[in-house]
Amino acid sequence: MKKRTFLKTTGAIIAGSVLSPLTFCTNPEEKMEEKAVEAIRKNWAGNLEYHAKLFHEPANIETVQAIIKESQKIRALGSKHCFNHIADSNFAQISSRSFNKLISIDSAKMTATIGAGAKYGEVVEELHNQGYAIHNLASLPHITIGGAIATSTHGSGIKLGNLGAPVIGMKFVNGKGEIVNLSVEDDAETLNGVITHLGAFGLITELTLKIEPAFDVRQDIYLSLPVANLLENFNEIMGAGYSVSLFTDYQTDTVNQVWIKSRMDQGGFESGSEFYGAIPADRNVHPIIEISAENCTEQMGNPGPWYDRLPHFKMNFTPSNGVELQAEYFVPLEHGAEAYQEISKLKDLIKPYLMISEIRTIAANEQWMSPFYKQDSVAFHFTLEQDWEGVKGILPEIEKALTPFNVKPHWGKMFTLEPSVLQSRYANLNKFKEFVAEHDPEGKFRNEFMEKYLYS
Repeated sequence: MKKRTFLKTTGAIIAGSVLSPLTFCTNPEEKMEEKAVEAIRKNWAGNLEYHAKLFHEPANIETVQAIIKESQKIRALGSKHCFNHIADSNFAQISSRSFNKLISIDSAKMTATIGAGAKYGEVVEELHNQGYAIHNLASLPHITIGGAIATSTHGSGIKLGNLGAPVIGMKFVNGKGEIVNLSVEDDAETLNGVITHLGAFGLITELTLKIEPAFDVRQDIYLSLPVANLLENFNEIMGAGYSVSLFTDYQTDTVNQVWIKSRMDQGGFESGSEFYGAIPADRNVHPIIEISAENCTEQMGNPGPWYDRLPHFKMNFTPSNGVELQAEYFVPLEHGAEAYQEISKLKDLIKPYLMISEIRTIAANEQWMSPFYKQDSVAFHFTLEQDWEGVKGILPEIEKALTPFNVKPHWGKMFTLEPSVLQSRYANLNKFKEFVAEHDPEGKFRNEFMEKYLYS
């Protein structure tokens, strides 16, 4: 797929659109008659096929318990937006898709409890209509909430945490088929251990999130930011708005685009005729300037609801036909400018495969298995041609260039980092595995990805 077809609107949300036969009986007291998956099932990008011979989509928590108790091996599956085998299984997969509602709002405590299988786009408008907001959103609203926090997925904002940052409560069915409830009041340390859960404990069914009053956001786009100005003013540029993203191909001495999202209740953004040498866009633009901005959220400084500005892409459009690969790497914020320079040295190597690269920032957290544990971070995201033979040749070079900065990859995207190196960069890995052993003593939720990257 070339740039002109990247993120092309297809008019329907394809994530989760391929339904396999259900493999359970809705009455948990009856014996489950499991059926083999008949169709080939792939992830959203289509770059990998799932190996699971059975697929479960239970309608209630009792059925979840029954399925897990009777399963030898099983793995949770979200909206299929991961680009590696983290959600795969050689045996069975189980989905939380039926747990997809905004369950309740506690206006006194300012919390919302939401089914973990809900996609952000399915609940945020309802939340807004009741007068509330979540602190941040990813660029795509088509991902499930439980799946997003599993891999420490994030939006952007130099002071904003990842999508797991608002989680103050969690309900899941563990590997023993038991229902587990955790709350920040009673289980703060444990909750830090399981928010970035990597699908290791069981099936997450409910999440309780901190919310805040609804707010409006404006989005201003600037073009052709001189790289020299970025390197000299990296933190100031990335902190110029509530959420800031850079889009670049590393091929010239300018950054292609700067997307600045500003909260209107915090004074908005004072747009001007230039921004650190970049010029304002005169129309709505796509991250790849040659492509129509039809499916992008409204820009040009026009205010709108938080849920319709914080993502890059509109909720009623599919942002891509999926034929791409994605990789993403995180380094400490203080090394953001240096990391940009190191990646730029590889511009000739990555040019044949790179569609676009996005640079974002994420605030530190206390989540044991998050790449942002006690570390304000910069994310370097790469959207790449779906050519694994070529891509797997450039990823080690990117990883090598970022090694001096203690680089960590996104758990759900492509990387080639050695397991021992990855493990060495998570100080709480052993504590995490101890908690996994407590809740999944038979290793039902362990798959080849987990064995390789956590247990090898």
